[in-house]
Order: sequence, then C-alpha cells, then structure tokens
Amino acid sequence: MQSLRYLFRIGRGPSSSHTMGPAAAAKRFLAEFPDAHCYTVTLYGSLAKTGRGHMTNTVLHEVFGERACTVVFDYDTPTPVHPNTMDITAHGEDGSQQTRRYYSIGGGEVIADGEAAAEHGEVYPLNSFSAISEYCRRREMRLWQYVEECEGPEIWEYLAEVWQVMQAAIKQGLETEGVLQGGIGTQRKARYLYRQKHIDESEETKMNRLICTYAYAVSEQNASGGQIVTAPTCGACGVLPAVMKFLQPKRNFTEEQILHAIATGGIIGNLIKQNASISGAECGCQAEIGTACSMAAAAAAELYELDLDQIEYAAEMSIEHHLGLTCDPILGLVQIPCIERNAIAAMRALNAVNLADFLADSRKITFDMIVETMYETGKDLKVIYRETAEGGLAKNFKPE
Repeated sequence: MQSLRYLFRIGRGPSSSHTMGPAAAAKRFLAEFPDAHCYTVTLYGSLAKTGRGHMTNTVLHEVFGERACTVVFDYDTPTPVHPNTMDITAHGEDGSQQTRRYYSIGGGEVIADGEAAAEHGEVYPLNSFSAISEYCRRREMRLWQYVEECEGPEIWEYLAEVWQVMQAAIKQGLETEGVLQGGIGTQRKARYLYRQKHIDESEETKMNRLICTYAYAVSEQNASGGQIVTAPTCGACGVLPAVMKFLQPKRNFTEEQILHAIATGGIIGNLIKQNASISGAECGCQAEIGTACSMAAAAAAELYELDLDQIEYAAEMSIEHHLGLTCDPILGLVQIPCIERNAIAAMRALNAVNLADFLADSRKITFDMIVETMYETGKDLKVIYRETAEGGLAKNFKPE
C-alpha cells in the first residue's frame, strides 16, 4: 500500500476526484507538453456529468492559465475502465496532436492509461487487515506503531500538518456565514449550529450538536472550494476531523495521541483504497462516506486505547451500515446530500466505537470481508447512483 501522504492530501475542494485529480493530470500533461499551440481537455462519464457542479472546468482553466484550453463535456462515450476518464490533447501549430488519457480514481489520485494504480509511494508490504493485525499481535504493536515502522518517524510531521489544516477548516467554517455558490441556495449552517446553546441542553444533545457542527464546518469549507484534507476524499472530508475535534477536549487527549489516532484511521482508509475503492463514481457514496466513517471509528477506538479486535469491529460496522449508499449529488454539487451525510457519519462512527467496546468478542464479520462486500455492492449499483447526478435526489429535486 501507498504512504498515508497519498491518502491524506491537502488541497482545495470541492471534489478530490473532480478537481484535485483533473488538476494533477493537467499538471502532468503540461510538464510533458509545455509548448503546444493550444490544448483540449475532454471529460467523460462522471467527470462530464457532474463536472460543472464540481468545478472541474474551472480548476482546469486555472491550471492551464493563459494557455488556450478548451474543455469538452462528452456525456455519451462509454468509460469501461473507470467512470472518471479524461483525455488531454496538445495541438501543434502544424496540426500535429499528442493525446494522453487519465483516470481520476478517487482521493485526488490520477493514473495514466496503461499505468498501474498506486505504483508509486509503496511503503506498506501488507495489504489486508488480517495480515496487519497478525503482524501487530506478534510484535505487541499498535496500528500507529506499524505506520511509524513502515513510513519512518517523519510521517508525524506530515500528519501534524494534516491535523492543523483540519482544525483550520473547522475554525474557518465556524466563522463563515452565507449561501454556498452553485444555484441550490444552500445556507451555511455550521455557525448557526455552534451558537444554538440552550440552558437545558442535555449532554447527549450537546454531543450530537457539536460533532455535527464540526462536520458541517469542514464540509461547507470544502463545498466553497476552501482548503481541506481528503479523508479519504473531499466529499467525505468532514467526518474524521469532526470526531477528533469533538473527542480531544473530552479527555484532554494530547496532540501526539490525536496523530496516532489519525494514523490508525489512515491504515483503514488505505486498506479500502487498496482492496476496493474510495471513489463515489466507481462505488457510490458508501465508498466515500462509508470509508470516512470507518476511518473515524478506528481513530476514535485508538484514542480510547481499544484493542485490535475492537478497532476492527468499529471499522467494520461503519462500512457495513453504509452498504449500498448512493452518490446522487444535486446539480453535481458537493452540498446536498453530502454535507449532511458527513454529520450523520461522524455520529455513527462514535456509535460504532461504543458497540465495539462491548461486543467485539461476538462479531462474525471481518473487516476484510466487509471491504470486499462493499466493492461488489458498489459495482452492482446502477450507474445513475454513482456520482452522475442522474438518479435519486439529484433526479427528483426541482430547484425553486
């Protein structure tokens, strides 16, 4: 598996697969063909169908800068390799052309046609939870220690930056009001939720309000094109930060403990990325929000120093109860239902940890099994429910 640096990417929203990925592809192409007369970018599949809502054309024009670039939305050509397919063509003044095909496979990662996924940045020799947990048991290690062994101690400096960006997104989200751009008229709600304190508010109500507030804050920053961390994607970036932000003051967890927890969640996200998918266009929202919930549950379980079986159970439950979740963004925007889903998944992650604390010894489903099941389920979803904005809420919602 790859380094966590390829899972936790710091960048701009609103979509890791539709903005960060295409931007990375454009930069690669420009490095290869910097002096063309003009360029054409053709978007296919989900990139075409939700590209305008996800600001794909906007970010591409930013990358190409003053160079002449035409962005074409091809809604009809099949995409048998990956639904997020794009071609970039360099046109010479003499009429010559050079074309490269790229696939945006989720989490901001892009690969060229004929290139194997994740063929760079490989640092983890084990690719299943069962293998990793067995290795850790034999050496009496926790998952974050396995991360340090594979990545080297320098990974903590990077994860510290990741945590700083996550906290900054929460802070900025709590300070910002107004309506998100895109045409739906989605009102920012994080600041409002944060201020809704009642004198008779129960501890449970306060817990749910705060964790939702933090998830809304990050997700709204993402939807507005602000700086966030993919965890594992832009569309699901609010879940892990919300859980960490909520839990840290409850028991005065140190920064070091938070980083250990983020690393633990990273292992879970990496395993899903390696063995299934974190792309909504490939496997629906279960691959994004489901993975984020699983990562957050594992991270929280690490904070509470639960054992490997309990961490696995919390992560497994979080995926299991998101199975079949569709990706149906209204107008292709990462707003409805995406922002709300981040809040619900953050609460669900804590519920999974609480259950795992009591019931891990009776579990029947392994983490590896649920990852395989999620991938199969995602492949069985109709294409209209995989980030095309052609089904579900995206179909039935009628703008006022």
